[in-house]
Amino acid sequence: MKKFLSLFVIFTCLFAVSASAADKDFFLTLAHNLAEDHAVHIAMTEWADAVNNASNGTITINIIPNGQLGSEADCVSQIQAGQLEMTKVSAGTLSNFASAWNCVSVPYVFRDKDHLYSVMNSEIGKDLYNLTEKDGFIGLAWLESGTRCFYTANTAVRTPADLKGLKIRTMDSQMAIDMMNAFGGSATVMGYSDIYTGMQQGVIDGAENNITALRDHADVTKYYCYDEHTMIPDVIVISTKVWNDMSDEQKKVMLDTASGMIANYKGLWANFEDEVKAQVGDKVQYVTDVDKPAFQKAVQPLYEALKTGDAATYSFVERIQSAK
Repeated sequence: MKKFLSLFVIFTCLFAVSASAADKDFFLTLAHNLAEDHAVHIAMTEWADAVNNASNGTITINIIPNGQLGSEADCVSQIQAGQLEMTKVSAGTLSNFASAWNCVSVPYVFRDKDHLYSVMNSEIGKDLYNLTEKDGFIGLAWLESGTRCFYTANTAVRTPADLKGLKIRTMDSQMAIDMMNAFGGSATVMGYSDIYTGMQQGVIDGAENNITALRDHADVTKYYCYDEHTMIPDVIVISTKVWNDMSDEQKKVMLDTASGMIANYKGLWANFEDEVKAQVGDKVQYVTDVDKPAFQKAVQPLYEALKTGDAATYSFVERIQSAK
């Protein structure tokens, strides 16, 4: 009997080791709407290689850029329908599924980039990732997306008063629209691909984005104004079903390599911004004498509105502001 039990224990252990070693193979498609020479695409491509190597080939990530599978919202819908495994979206897009994601889009909620990195790499970031689990996907990693500022065809923006009467393109985000209203400008929602002709034809007077947008819009932009109102990160999301099918070891591989990507990306993004400035040259005038305290004061009503009307989002705002 003892001999039988010993053989049973040995067999069980061998079976467990064998099962662990035979992880299921995953062939994942990750879609996004940026170009192949964009820092985000480069970072994710390197990450995909790291995942494949660290997982001993059991996880393959195929990246499809340039919006070939549709907009950010389209890609999220495809994940929900089981037609896509992963995508990269702006955190602003995620607020359409879980309003608390609005916390990272609140103007001036992050003090600086060090604060942004500290918050997103903390338990706050992990809690945000899980907000959309009920929607069929979760956050897996985040990437810096620069600091969003105003850029215009004809008007230098130094104070909120300079935005009065200007039609400024914003993302399809209620927080972005409310921010523009607070500043006194006129929010105009349109797709990114329509900004160039919109500014060229006078349909809009400007837009707001990080400085890399000048790669596409420098020819119709006269001023880039450093009010630095938001630092909205990009987020890589994955199907909850796919994630739950992975072994613990495979999940660890995905998370560990993602942490490495995030750490390396800080320098990659800074270099990317410098490259864009060099490409733009003197086509655009950079306005640095911006009255940032005036902009911060103008959006205080947004904080009050969240405090009384959206407790979930405001709770995250408080946690972010308290984080070191």
